[in-house]
Amino acid sequence: MLYSEDLNVVYVNNEKRLLSNIDHDITLLDWLRTNQKLKGTKEGCAEGDCGACSVLVHDGLNSEVKPINSCLVRLGQVVGKGIITVEGVGNEKKPHPLQTAFIKENASQCGYCTPGFIISGISLLNSKKDVNDNSINDAISGNLCRCTGYSPIVKALKSVANNNKEIKPKHFVEQNNDIQLGMVTYCNPINLGELKQLTNKKNFRFLAGGTDLNLQRPIINEVKNTIINLSNIKELKEIEIQGNNLLLGSAVSIEDFLEIIKDKIPELIELLQRFGSPQIRNQGTIGGNLCTSSPIGDIAPVLLALNSKLNIFSREGTKKVYLRDFYTGYRKNILNKDEIISSIEIPLPKKDYNLFCWKLSKRYDQDISTISLTVYIKIKDQIIDDIHLAAGGIAEIPKTLEGLCKDMIGQELDKSISLAINDIKSHIKPISDIRGTADYRIEAFRGLFKRLQKCLVDDVNTLSIMEYNDE
Repeated sequence: MLYSEDLNVVYVNNEKRLLSNIDHDITLLDWLRTNQKLKGTKEGCAEGDCGACSVLVHDGLNSEVKPINSCLVRLGQVVGKGIITVEGVGNEKKPHPLQTAFIKENASQCGYCTPGFIISGISLLNSKKDVNDNSINDAISGNLCRCTGYSPIVKALKSVANNNKEIKPKHFVEQNNDIQLGMVTYCNPINLGELKQLTNKKNFRFLAGGTDLNLQRPIINEVKNTIINLSNIKELKEIEIQGNNLLLGSAVSIEDFLEIIKDKIPELIELLQRFGSPQIRNQGTIGGNLCTSSPIGDIAPVLLALNSKLNIFSREGTKKVYLRDFYTGYRKNILNKDEIISSIEIPLPKKDYNLFCWKLSKRYDQDISTISLTVYIKIKDQIIDDIHLAAGGIAEIPKTLEGLCKDMIGQELDKSISLAINDIKSHIKPISDIRGTADYRIEAFRGLFKRLQKCLVDDVNTLSIMEYNDE
């Protein structure tokens, strides 16, 4: 059932905008520029890499605003939500202090990327984080500047670090209504009961964050389609500690996951920061990342090594499976059309184990993996008592290396790791593609085991991929 048109609204810069006369499944970016004539938000790459399209999103309940890439979000996903564009943070007569700082520090040249940097910078200033080199670098990791250089941008942000001018969005009650945009109907269930009723439809598709699916899904207007938006279902956003397990709803964002693990699984912090920019992490979900079934997904190897379980929901009920049994082939998994991951059970690392999570990519920030490795290991008297290895980029699915683990258990630590380095070709069969050849992946994998050797045998505290020194 579609609700009346006057309930289909988006709050843009604290003003209610009716969603009417929209004849196709438009992106939020195109709607802002074309329908709302807000040209400050730019299109650069249209893939979530450059940050020129960044806007702030909020739910109307509090002052928390989060940056997202408007090019990766369809308009149907933000019905009832609040959006703040660069026009909403300041103007020529009354600029935001950060906009003034950009002028004083010469932080803008051609200006094309500047609105996106302003949005990312303001999201940092509006947060409770300390404004320092690390937080600034993370905040702008999803924004590209090709002419000014980043030094004056960083200076501009630091110059207003103590400015308390917050963006205060208008309070409103979010309305998660169904809406039809051209031939596409967006359904916005708010609980699993409503979701169960919707899966009786003939032609539907689930959508969570959309940072991957919206890139694959063309904007067409010839075939009737139903999109079931999972991001408003309350059960899918729940977070619980159950004994030694962390239970996460599948629609928990990567950014919220990052905040949760800072004191629970701190070894994951760098990996999740490198998962993508804040814009990507705010939109992308844990369940969505697993369901893409990519062999180079960043989260799967970690959850595999920790022996995580998935709770799967459908109109027939629920069932539980281990993540190791979830993937069936390249970009394929066991889910039927009406099934979703409802939650993930992640065992918290035990105190007598070490956890290492490493990702290699062509760029440090904002890049997909070439290979990744997670090591969950218990050492007793310099003997490997237990070890769990999982990797991405070495096969058509992310996988555990059970054979190699069996060979390493019971061996003296240094000898065991040397065995892994020398025998790795027997356990992985990577392909060659644009990110790296098979030979490169094998040598890079050996390099990660050498890193493990440095950490465990030589007691080098080098968890970060950026800190390694082989001198």
